[in-house]
Amino acid sequence: MGKILQIMGITGSVLTVFGLIAYLFPPRELDNLYVQIHLGLGLFLLLIFLFTRGATLLVSLRQQSTLYGLHALSYTIIFFSILILVNFLNMRHYLRWDLTEAKVFSLSPQSIKVIRGLKKDLEIYAFFEKGENRSASDLLQSYIYQSSKIKYWVIDPDQHPDMVKRFKIERPNTLHLRYGKDSTNLLETTEKGVTNAIIKLTRMGKKRIYFLTGHGEPGITDSDKEQGYALAKEALENDNYQVSELLLSTLKDVPKDASLLIIAGPQKPLPKNETAAIENYANQGGKLFILYPPPDTVLLKEFLRDWGVDVGNNVVVDQVIRLFSGPQLGIQPIVNTYSPDHPITRGFRGRTIFPMVRSVDAIKPDKKRVEVSSLVKTSPTSWAETKVQKIFEEGKAAIGDGDRKGPISVGVAVTADLKKKGEAKIVVLGSFTFANNKFIRVFFNRDLLLNISNWLVGEDELITIGPRSIRSSRIDLTAREGSTIFYLSFLVLPEILLMMGLAVWWKRR
Repeated sequence: MGKILQIMGITGSVLTVFGLIAYLFPPRELDNLYVQIHLGLGLFLLLIFLFTRGATLLVSLRQQSTLYGLHALSYTIIFFSILILVNFLNMRHYLRWDLTEAKVFSLSPQSIKVIRGLKKDLEIYAFFEKGENRSASDLLQSYIYQSSKIKYWVIDPDQHPDMVKRFKIERPNTLHLRYGKDSTNLLETTEKGVTNAIIKLTRMGKKRIYFLTGHGEPGITDSDKEQGYALAKEALENDNYQVSELLLSTLKDVPKDASLLIIAGPQKPLPKNETAAIENYANQGGKLFILYPPPDTVLLKEFLRDWGVDVGNNVVVDQVIRLFSGPQLGIQPIVNTYSPDHPITRGFRGRTIFPMVRSVDAIKPDKKRVEVSSLVKTSPTSWAETKVQKIFEEGKAAIGDGDRKGPISVGVAVTADLKKKGEAKIVVLGSFTFANNKFIRVFFNRDLLLNISNWLVGEDELITIGPRSIRSSRIDLTAREGSTIFYLSFLVLPEILLMMGLAVWWKRR
């Protein structure tokens, strides 16, 4: 009978310990069947053992063998205490290694540069429903890892309605960022959204971007038209720019507050006074972004040649491989070849599409201290077709005399050192439809548009952060599946092994 009572005492102790572990670790549910069985049965067996064998237990504690066992238990407790301390220090001061192929758990160099440039503490209040949002939390931990100036709190909106009202939170999964006296609310919990929100808080004022109008250009308010630029305007405003149209015919010069002048697809030639104003703006250190209209339209050609840019009177044609149809001609080349050295396209790997694009080549400039770089090139299977009308009339084309084989440059960037007048920058693309409402969301057109605009106005750190792709190496579990794996691996299996070990020990004893 005494042996049975001892087995009940050991079993009760094991059941009670694992029941407490299951209760203390999430999910903390008193009505959990595992917790109920272990705590109930374990405490019941312990009470029986203590009631019947309590006096014998006190006597055995004074024996030398028991003291040796207690010493061993003490060493075990000290060992586990050291492990807990090491894990605690690891939580406070830890290192991270991203072993994924695409580095999907690492911040981009742009984000790291912005974070390490913080002069003051950045406070981030994350309003997550039930205080949980795994993906957003992992992202914010990556920011905290890069800088000790970032402070981060997770808040359950239901439990803290006072903070919801104070920070004007309108929906769950919103981030409230505070830097000094400035603050903002962010709904886009992505690296690009968080990084650009930090940039907006840390830089002073908004820069103004003008779109030239009055010559048949697509309107920046035409949201219901495919040819409009409403989505481009929205993208620039999301990067904290002020965007408006400029009717230059009513002015003598380009406004002094212009950080960038965009000339996108004018359908009529520019008057001489406007051309002179634009040339004067560039010569004074201005920033120009020109998206060329279709062929046969003359637009600042002589002016651009002086700056080292030659725009061809052609259309770039490329072969398109269609399933079951074989290769066909296309006048919407898809591009994935970019300059690896220029800040605009350094590290840029996404595909872009250039509908009805003309060749734009870098040539030797007439001006001094001017650097010209080709940014974007089409594939080797493309060519620059000079017989443009033949394409539309006959629907076919072939490389002939005067045509140029690919790769064809369709975008050029110019930097000019004007000494006391500062630095002038010009970017020319051979397609104005590249950024209209129809194509800006195709592939990575929007990202390239923002990269160009940010570089032109001198906001290199705002160069867009493209999404990383991840292979199918992640499994999504439901809450119930996660709890099942936790109980089986962390509780049930160790418990069974412990029971077996105690049984072997008892039998040998």
